Amino acid sequence: MRTEKLLAAIVIPVALAFSVAHAAQPVYPDKPIRLIIGSAPGSGPDIISRVVGERLYKAWGQRVVVDSRPGVAGIISAELALRADPDGYTWMMLTSQLFVATSVYPNLKFNLDKDFVSIGLIGTVPFVQMVNPQVPAKSIRELIELAKKSPGKLRYGSAGTGASEHLSGVMFTHLTGTDMLHVPYKGVAQAIADTMAGEVQLTYAVMPAARPQIQAGRLRALGVTSPKRSASLPDVPSISEVVPGYAMIGWYSLVAPAGTPTAVLTKASAEVVKAVKEPEFGEQLKVLGIDIVGGTRADLDAFRRSERKRISDLVKTSGVELKL
Repeated sequence: MRTEKLLAAIVIPVALAFSVAHAAQPVYPDKPIRLIIGSAPGSGPDIISRVVGERLYKAWGQRVVVDSRPGVAGIISAELALRADPDGYTWMMLTSQLFVATSVYPNLKFNLDKDFVSIGLIGTVPFVQMVNPQVPAKSIRELIELAKKSPGKLRYGSAGTGASEHLSGVMFTHLTGTDMLHVPYKGVAQAIADTMAGEVQLTYAVMPAARPQIQAGRLRALGVTSPKRSASLPDVPSISEVVPGYAMIGWYSLVAPAGTPTAVLTKASAEVVKAVKEPEFGEQLKVLGIDIVGGTRADLDAFRRSERKRISDLVKTSGVELKL
């Protein structure tokens, strides 16, 4: 009897303590989440981040605070995110821009593939190949013919050496056997402006930046870089229809610093995928020309692996290398 009382005296308080401790565990998230992006306010990643944040606030009652840290193709944002505690309260938007940059810039302070774990793939967006209306090429085939007649005389602008727009041009010249001069700018807006002014003959720009100029007649769209035509510009062919094997897309995803608890990542991923697949989400981002994916953690892992190989191979082909 004494033994039973002694056991009860020990077991019951321990059980109660465990129960209280378990009940006191905070439900994630119990405070705002910081989402770091490597682009300026008003950019595609910024707009997408805010729409995602609105959807998550409705689900969780916690704010997603967008922290814009543009610079060096998103590398600054990655360095900042990696310094944060891996507790689930710091996320980063991983875009094709940053992904390409990490294949081009050597001696980085982080390994994008090892130091950041996947949350979810939001969507993809094509780039558009556009020419100045004065260029006597009204189709992809005519542009190829023009370039072959005048090697090195056609100039194409990009958002900078090693940027996705640059690699779009590298892939085009490589697969078509043409020679065009690359003119790097500090941003795609300047590249577009100089294409309209005739300083360069063509450029590549992501759909949100390209479509207003096309619709206004200031630039002529010849093709989109995605494997299939874009619903935003259904009359514009995919470059792959003329150049087999051609494909270059922009994309948006969410990641977190490595070491973030798996349970937190799983919950975050499930809610992000749910939010992205809501019809209202798609409607809000329709103006950006984004093809919604809503990929899980596993989907994003696989996508990152395939993109790393594809982009690395393309960078090797181009011989592009930069220094910070």
